[in-house]
Amino acid sequence: QVQLVESGGGLVQAGDSLRLSCAASGRSFSGNDMGWFRQPPGKEREFVASINWSGSSTVYADSVKGRFTISRDNAKNTVYLQMNSLKPEDTAVYYCAARNSGSYRPKTTGDFYNYWGQGTQVTVSS
Repeated sequence: QVQLVESGGGLVQAGDSLRLSCAASGRSFSGNDMGWFRQPPGKEREFVASINWSGSSTVYADSVKGRFTISRDNAKNTVYLQMNSLKPEDTAVYYCAARNSGSYRPKTTGDFYNYWGQGTQVTVSS
């Protein structure tokens, strides 16, 4: 059974940093795109960042570019999201996702992703 388990969320102040982790189990995703999405309160899910199988290509939403960094450790079957200079508008439930396939430029649309974690809450106070 494939599982994606996020961790690292919490309550922080504006300007602080957090590092989210997503550990996959049940199969290897070393050859697959992985991504982070988020759902702010009362809003629809939105793309945050994605990374291709090797880590050589990453894509970011404009709202997080320059502040967030996605990375992966294929030996640990884990993807990370380093979030710096957090803002109140970053408050959301953050979800990890994985595809059944990979591409040079990782996908940014949730419909392309086959597996999802349960989410971790990130709350940024002003």
